[in-house]
Amino acid sequence: MAHVVKPSKFGAFGRPVLAWVVGLLFFFPIFWMVLTSFKTDADAVKPEYLLFFKPTLENYLNMTQNYDYWRFASNSVITSVFATIFTLFVGIPAAYAMAFNPSRATKDILIWMLSTKMLPAAAVLYPMTFLTKSMGLYDTHFLIIIVLSLINLPIVVWMLFTYFKEIPKDIIEASQMDGVNTWGEIKEILIPLAWGGIVSTALLCFIFCWNEAYWTVRLTTTDAATLSKLIEGNRAPEGLFFGRLSAVSTAAVGPIVVLGWFCQKQLVKGLTFGAVK
Repeated sequence: MAHVVKPSKFGAFGRPVLAWVVGLLFFFPIFWMVLTSFKTDADAVKPEYLLFFKPTLENYLNMTQNYDYWRFASNSVITSVFATIFTLFVGIPAAYAMAFNPSRATKDILIWMLSTKMLPAAAVLYPMTFLTKSMGLYDTHFLIIIVLSLINLPIVVWMLFTYFKEIPKDIIEASQMDGVNTWGEIKEILIPLAWGGIVSTALLCFIFCWNEAYWTVRLTTTDAATLSKLIEGNRAPEGLFFGRLSAVSTAAVGPIVVLGWFCQKQLVKGLTFGAVK
């Protein structure tokens, strides 16, 4: 008679508790940021108003009326959306070629692409700033879109390559025998079969573009400045204005948190994607 292994008491009770503890640890900074956003700058640094205070919308009103929040937000949307589209436009054919027409150098190219993520951004800040200013591209949407696309392209190609490798090569070979060209294979076969993986990749790419701060702060001033620049602008010689800083940070993080919440099923589905079960 087969021996049935019963789950331990710790597994039935300890794991859910551990999951809640880890979840609360990740959630606490966001909770504290939102809480602080409803405090005045003076109350935000007073210990007696740590948890109990008189909430105010002063920081949010100041943000929309005096800091032109909507302009920064629109710049974030424009650059993130177009950078994601451009990255996929380049990444899908690149991943297709590597997955279905590999060469001896395919693995080396993938590793080289990923190694570019290890390059310290500060090491190329001066030449980037000098070149973009001399070319008249500094503080433009075009520059930020290109920079964000190049930053995220290695990750996008790696993810798409993984998804495409799960698709049976016989399907692609059968379409080639029927006379379908490369664009037809990508449009009619590859994208429908790997749709879940492509959508999850696009969501992650959009999140990375939205959250990018180093380059968007240093390569913009006013015209193409994103929400990261607005957050950085709340630093003054007098110190940090924690109330206003928390309000701006909440307004910057809020949209992407809501997007992630509504798209979590699609994101998980895409990350566990596999055409062959």
